[in-house]
Order: sequence, then C-alpha cells, then structure tokens
Amino acid sequence: MNRTLQPAHPTEAVKRPGRWLALSVLVLAVLLVAVDATVLGLATPYISEDLAPSGTQLLWIGDVYSFVIAGLLVSMGSLGDRIGRKRILLIGATAFGAISVLNAYAHTPEVMIFARALLGVAGATLMPATLALIRNLFHDPRERSLAVGIWGAAASAGAAVGPVVGGFLLEHFWWGSVFLINLPVMVVLVVVGVKMLPESRNPNPGHWDLLSVVLSLVGMVGVVYAVKETAAHGFAWSTLAAGLLGAAALYGFVRRQLTMPVPLLDMRLFRNRGFSGAVLADLLTILGLSGLVFFLSQYLQLVQGRRPFEAGLAELPAAVGAVVAGLIAGRAARRFSVRAVVAGGLAAVGLALAALTVIGQHTGYPLLGAALLVVGLGAGFAFTVTADVILSSVPGEQAGAASAVSETAYELGAALGIAVLGSIVTGVYRDFTGPAGTPDAAHESLGGAVEAAAHLPGSAGEALLDSARQAFVDGLTLAAGVGAAVLLAAAAASWYLLRGQRLEDGVEHP
Repeated sequence: MNRTLQPAHPTEAVKRPGRWLALSVLVLAVLLVAVDATVLGLATPYISEDLAPSGTQLLWIGDVYSFVIAGLLVSMGSLGDRIGRKRILLIGATAFGAISVLNAYAHTPEVMIFARALLGVAGATLMPATLALIRNLFHDPRERSLAVGIWGAAASAGAAVGPVVGGFLLEHFWWGSVFLINLPVMVVLVVVGVKMLPESRNPNPGHWDLLSVVLSLVGMVGVVYAVKETAAHGFAWSTLAAGLLGAAALYGFVRRQLTMPVPLLDMRLFRNRGFSGAVLADLLTILGLSGLVFFLSQYLQLVQGRRPFEAGLAELPAAVGAVVAGLIAGRAARRFSVRAVVAGGLAAVGLALAALTVIGQHTGYPLLGAALLVVGLGAGFAFTVTADVILSSVPGEQAGAASAVSETAYELGAALGIAVLGSIVTGVYRDFTGPAGTPDAAHESLGGAVEAAAHLPGSAGEALLDSARQAFVDGLTLAAGVGAAVLLAAAAASWYLLRGQRLEDGVEHP
C-alpha cells in the first residue's frame, strides 16, 4: 500500500490526456443507477395500484435490488480489477439497460421482484468500476477530489432528474415508462465509453475465487433478510436460521480472504482507521436516510395529494444541496479537516431529520423544502469526502475492491434502512382503525387504502383515507426520529474515527 508522492507539479504523463472526457462517461453510468433508484419511489403508488402487491411484497420490490447488489459488489469490484474495469462497466451497462425493459413490463409482483433482483446483478458492476476508474484516471489528489465531487454531484443530479422526468412520464404514460428512460442513457454510455475510456486492471490479479463469491452473496443476503423479516414480522425460527447462515457465510468469507495469497478483498484494508471510519460513516448515514426517502414520495403524493411531477420537483432541494456540497467538499476538507466536514455534514442531516418528526398531513412546503436542502448539503459533504478517503487509502491496483467496499456499505445501509425504518412505517400504518367495511388490502399499504376508498360510499371513503393517511404520517415521523438518532450517532463515530485524517496534496506516479 506504499505509494510514491511528489509535491512537485504534475507532469503531462501523470495528467492523463482526455481524463475529463472519460469522466463524463463515468458520470453517465452514475446517472443510470441514480435515476433508476429515485424513479422507483415515485412509481410505487402506481405499481401498488396495478400489481396489487402485499405490504411485504412492496418492501421486497423496494429492497431486493439492494440485497443482491450488496452481496455482489465486492465480487464484481474484484472481477473488474482482474478482467478490466472498462470491460465490466460496459458489459454491466448493457445488461442494466436490457433488464430495465423487463422491469418496465413486469405484470405480477413476483416478476417485478425477480426483475429488480436481476437489475441488482447488473448494477453491482457499475458503481465500483466508475470509482476505480477515477482512482486510476486522476493521480493528482486535488484533481481526484474534484472528480469524485463531480461523480457524487452526478448521482445527486440523477436523484433530481429522476423524479422530475419520472413524474412527467407518470402523468402521460404507464408506470413502466420510468424504467425505459434507462435505455438512451445506456446506449450513449456504451457507444462513447468504447472510444473514450482507458482500460485498467490489476497487473497481478490472482484467480477469481467462486467460493468467495458465493460466501459473500449468501452472507449478505442472509443477514439482511433476517433483519428485514424480524423487523417486519417479529422473531421466527426460519428467520433466525437465515441470519445464522448469513453470519456463518460472512465469517467463512473473511477467513478465506485472510488465507488466500491474492484475496477478492484484502481484509488488511480495514486496519486503516480512516478507511474503516469512512466505510462505517457511509453505512450508518444511508441506513438512517434510506427508509425515510423510500416513503417520502408516497407521503407527497398519497398524503398531500401532489401530482407525480410536482412531487418530483418537491424533492429537488436535496439534490441541489448535494450537488453544491459535492463540488466544494474536497476544498473544505483541506481547509478545515476531514472529520470536521464529515461529522458536521452528518450532524446537519441528523438535525434535519429531527425537524421532520413534527410534520403532519397538511405541513407546508417551506419546512419540507428547508429540511431536504439541509439533508442534501450534509450528505453531499460527507459522502464526497468519505469516497475520497477510501480511494486514497489504497493502491491503484486494488481500487475496484476498495470502491466495492464503499458501495457495499451504501447498499447494505440502504437495504437495512428500508427493512428497519420501512418496517416501522408499515407496522404503525397497519394498526389504523378504519370504518366498517374496510377491506384487508387497505391495511397492507397506503396505495391499497386509496384504492379501497374509491369503492366505498363518500363519507366512509373519506374516513378511511383520513385514518390511513394519519397512520402513515405517524409511522413516517417515528422513522424520521430513529433516522435522526442514527445520523447523530454516525456523526459522533466519524469525529472519533477520522481524527488526524487528511486528504493528500502530493502527486502520485501511476
């Protein structure tokens, strides 16, 4: 992990020609994933109405993508280090676009869940490859900080573009159209990427160990599934068995990596306190945020009655804040300190979530917009700097595996957040008391209640909707409080673990 650093001005050999154009291709890959993640939330009410999933199936539609991607990210990041990051990025982008069509035309909840799982397999190839290519494109740490900021800003821009474009499509076409917008992005990415992206790989990769791949997948899926099911339905022996199987598989994965001459993931990376602190911060932050974000679009549409396009615009401040913060985060971390920027950003997000615990059915937009702006700013500062810390902690040949660890923390946090906080919302919601004649489907999801209310007499339908909406808001505010506590704990952990951590200023030789 030793690198040669020189404080001298970088040479043209170090500053690879065309690196900024190559970055634009990587930005497209980030947009591909970010847009897909955000439009699902907007489309959820329509999917609920058309496919009529149960509450548990709806959660699976939301989090199975994260389950699969979390289980495969390390394996795919390591595979990219071995066969070439450009190659795996282009293969993954092509598959992502093709599987998006299957998502668009899913006709049952089961097919939709299966399609989201397949999308997770393709998505696992994209994010580690983009960060790893940035690590090998930019050897000047200041340029790399800016590149990582642009990369993060693109993800936030995708989060902004997704709801706006998705809202427009939902108002004019069927819900499947929101997945088809992946296709033109994928086509441009592949066509331009073939020309512009340089290939990079580990010169001494070792073999790709399939047993390690299986252990990683079984371990991640088993543990996250156990957490999800326990949060949703309480203790069960089958859930305990799944959790124990997952834990045993992860233990076996770690032991195997420690004994392999060239492991899929070098566990010694975690001895670096900055690396471990950045990974933990990412995991806790997304855990605290994701469950709330998943239900926010339903709140805006089904509780406050906003049209899809209007709901997409309402979520815009978070993306704007993240874009602005991402572009200046590296400079801020060098002027102040890494831990001040990361811990301060996470504390700000925690306080913004705490403010959302007071929302009701008719809360005005100023409070929502201000809270979302602070969430975007805080998350933009924190995620950009932690990504920079993770990339600069490893040599270039391990960039794919290290980037995969970062993304695994992100996806694992997303899966756990949707599972735990989403189950809090669902659990509180199911206990609402409706008028006589309320069907069971109304207790499964708010979308089901809206559909049921349309078939009841006027006063009974209004009473059902009011009761269901209030229960949903009660669950949402409770989840916001839990998320705030998690974010404040993440801020405290980051302040401790990232002490003394600095972003580099010297220039690396490739």
